[in-house]
Amino acid sequence: MAVISKTTVRIAAAVTLAAIAGCSAATQDGPPKSTTEGRAAPGKAPAARPLRLIGDGSTAYTGAQPHQPRPARLKAGKRPPQFVVFSWDGAGEDGQKLFSHFRAVGKKYGATMTYFLSGVYMLPSDKAELYEPPGHATGASAIGFNDVQGIKDTVAQMRGAWEDGNEIGTHFNGHFCGRNGVGRWTPEEWRSEIEQAVWFVRNWKSNSGLRNEPPLPFDYAKELVGGRAPCLEGQRNLIPAAKEMGFRYDASSAGGLQTWPHKIDGIWNFPLQQIPFPGRNFEALSMDYNFLANQSGSTHGDRAMHATWGKQMRDGILDAFERAHRGNRAPLFVGDHFESWNGGTYMQAVEEAIKEICPRKGVRCVSFKQLSDWLDAQDPQVLAKLQDLPVGRAPEGGWPAYLSGTPEASAPAPAARIMPVAE
Repeated sequence: MAVISKTTVRIAAAVTLAAIAGCSAATQDGPPKSTTEGRAAPGKAPAARPLRLIGDGSTAYTGAQPHQPRPARLKAGKRPPQFVVFSWDGAGEDGQKLFSHFRAVGKKYGATMTYFLSGVYMLPSDKAELYEPPGHATGASAIGFNDVQGIKDTVAQMRGAWEDGNEIGTHFNGHFCGRNGVGRWTPEEWRSEIEQAVWFVRNWKSNSGLRNEPPLPFDYAKELVGGRAPCLEGQRNLIPAAKEMGFRYDASSAGGLQTWPHKIDGIWNFPLQQIPFPGRNFEALSMDYNFLANQSGSTHGDRAMHATWGKQMRDGILDAFERAHRGNRAPLFVGDHFESWNGGTYMQAVEEAIKEICPRKGVRCVSFKQLSDWLDAQDPQVLAKLQDLPVGRAPEGGWPAYLSGTPEASAPAPAARIMPVAE
């Protein structure tokens, strides 16, 4: 308990520091307010269908997403897979080309990931007035907007990421943190923010003038099932809006233990977790910026320490992985940014962790959406047993005895019920 209390202090400090960090850089007159469509259930991609353009052609329906595993229930007495989710806040392609780089890393090592897009990265600065952030002036954004080339490059990476089987979630839009930030938003204001995030993706051609570019091969209003709030703030009022909008999970909380997830009001809660901080007597949040906050406190710290700091993060991720893999098999969540902080040492750390973890037998590096699919496919009694296991603790007597009552699964479990989403 002493370690946990120290961790809490460190996490609070890190989250406060995180508030200063931003994310890596029409057919209608503005975002629509309320139109409802159903959401397609997850499943194996059907045979090729004719491309069906949506709206101004920014997006299109091309069928179910490819390269998606079919979730099945655990067989009797079998230990669960070791899930690991690598996720990226504010995902956009800029001159660092980290989006494209980590797409290649994922393909090389068998890792499917979640990319949380900041909606304003689909909006050029000369169209800033189309964004109406709750509690702020029209056209305001704590992380700015994009330029036409940046939009073109980001769309290309989003298209490829989805076709590779990755998830495009949301980091919402203006990244407002702290005293006047998202932590004060009402559910209605969160709903507005989500609606605008969807609208920016569904109208990027009209807003950028890139009318000759190919569309995104998915309808974001249907594909969007989860997100992470800026600076991990505002989850309490975000959850009701997210549920109403058809989200299946939220990744906006901080300080979670490495235990099996629970739902909050029907939404899976996937928090950034407390993981070991090698060489220090506390644990830190499982995110690159929070390691930085506990090391240099600056994005341009002492160059002589860059390699040491990167190794510390890599080893922390690997220690957390081993703790789960040898213990309760709880999913591991790692959050990152497409940034070259402290000489890019955290990007190298994440890449090394992916290389070490994802090819291992019994490990599944998946997106949050895919993890939600698997969790929803399990027998509730089995999930309850998994959720009872403490951090790092394997079941006494072994997995066969602990999960001996698990029903056999000769066929995939039924798809989860999916809520409608407002455009």
